[in-house]
Amino acid sequence: MDRRTIGWLLVAAQAVLILVLVLLPSGDAWPTPTWLEVTGLAIGGLGAVWALAAALRLGERLTPTPVPRDGGQLRTDGPYAHVRHPIYTGVLLIVVGIILRSGSALVLALGLATIGFFHAKARFEEGLLAERFPEYRTYASRTPRFVPAPWRRPTTG
Repeated sequence: MDRRTIGWLLVAAQAVLILVLVLLPSGDAWPTPTWLEVTGLAIGGLGAVWALAAALRLGERLTPTPVPRDGGQLRTDGPYAHVRHPIYTGVLLIVVGIILRSGSALVLALGLATIGFFHAKARFEEGLLAERFPEYRTYASRTPRFVPAPWRRPTTG
């Protein structure tokens, strides 16, 4: 199977995971007091803003699949100076927000599976980026995958 096909399959799987996660009903596996719902909403909102900012920063380089665009350049500034996959970071924050607000063991399990899925998708994408951009490995060695490391100086370039 070629890379583009794998990329589109990953996009489809991601869409299904997130759609099911959003549509699952709340549960009673843990209490969801107002403060937890507000916290989940705030984390999810922060994730949406972060993902949007990262997508806008890519501009025309943004692709729906994890396969890099031909003729593109490696982006290492803005949110990409702090994490290698800021769009995924934003989506994962949204997932955490959904989990916190849900009170559902099923949502928790699917949310954790979604986090694992994004880890695998990022590794696939990183292999393609390393092939396309010789400087990617150096960038990856200095820049965290999903979670910013405030004690590190951001990557610039």
